[in-house]
Amino acid sequence: MKRKNEKTEIDSPVMNDTLPHISSFPSFKGTDIKMEEPFVNSKGVVIGDSKYSSPNSPLNNWSEDVDPSVMAGDEWVHPTNDIGWASAENTDLLESKKREQPAKQFMHPQHETTD
Repeated sequence: MKRKNEKTEIDSPVMNDTLPHISSFPSFKGTDIKMEEPFVNSKGVVIGDSKYSSPNSPLNNWSEDVDPSVMAGDEWVHPTNDIGWASAENTDLLESKKREQPAKQFMHPQHETTD
């Protein structure tokens, strides 16, 4: 699905609060965390589109003159489209946020459920 991000049109991999193209990627549905759209960082590189290739990326223009530190910092990491969410710890975190929502107790209209 194409979505506009400022002046650039970017393909978004987000579908129903998850990333279906990543095996075992957890769903954000039912949590207070909203899936965020891809963005273009200050170097003109698209972050979070799951294509991992951008013409402006230092990786695509590598030479001995490129300092790897230019790819450090928050502008190079997408907050929700990151493989780290598939780790057991982060999957548990999302599941715990889903359980915090009040559950409806089953009630039978004529009989006590404890009978």
